[in-house]
Amino acid sequence: MSPKSALPDPSAFAHVTEWVFDLDNTLYPRHTDLFSQIDKKMTAYVRELLDLDHDAARGIQKKYYREHGTTLQGLMLHHGIDPNDFLEKVHDIDYSWVKPDPALSEAIKALPGRKFIFTNGDTPHAERTARALGVLDHFDDIFDIVAADLKPKPAPETYDRFLAKHGVHKDKAAMFEDLPRNLLAPHALGMRTVLIVPNNLDVVLDEVWEHEGKDGAHIDHVTDDLAAFLNRVIS
Repeated sequence: MSPKSALPDPSAFAHVTEWVFDLDNTLYPRHTDLFSQIDKKMTAYVRELLDLDHDAARGIQKKYYREHGTTLQGLMLHHGIDPNDFLEKVHDIDYSWVKPDPALSEAIKALPGRKFIFTNGDTPHAERTARALGVLDHFDDIFDIVAADLKPKPAPETYDRFLAKHGVHKDKAAMFEDLPRNLLAPHALGMRTVLIVPNNLDVVLDEVWEHEGKDGAHIDHVTDDLAAFLNRVIS
């Protein structure tokens, strides 16, 4: 086990009063059949928009995701789509797959200070997901892709916009995120960074490039159990 994967020394978070969490594949585990539904909806959207077969549409979808941070950003830049139409259609999914997580709920509730969800999705999706998990009431606010002026993570200006909107003190903040590239900007700002990984990384990877940089110096901690990690922090 690498030092980053060990449960943290609580003193490493003693200064933190601003807790910032990504949503998808962070607050709930990657194996939950939720973001996979969104992924399929995005492929279908691209397929219909561009009149492509499944494989070609998926190739375009993933190309835009990798190059622009989100498929939405790529579709807006290259095809001028209506972002509201896209967000509504791709988040029309079954949330019953998300089960309440009492341990996570209690851990987030016990964190000292303010808590935020910072997502490349939209607020309705974040609210439905967090409500299903049983954690929505513990968050002070949600910063979504609309609040980001449709500019997704990992763009540095999006983190600046988040900090400014909510008056977050970057030197007192921690960021929890499942994508290594989305932790580059928080680390550069001086935030403590925590990478959330699947229980078995080798088995679940379908987009290997998403995890490039997982051993980078910009990641302070790594965990595959968010509730246990937070409980250690507040112990």
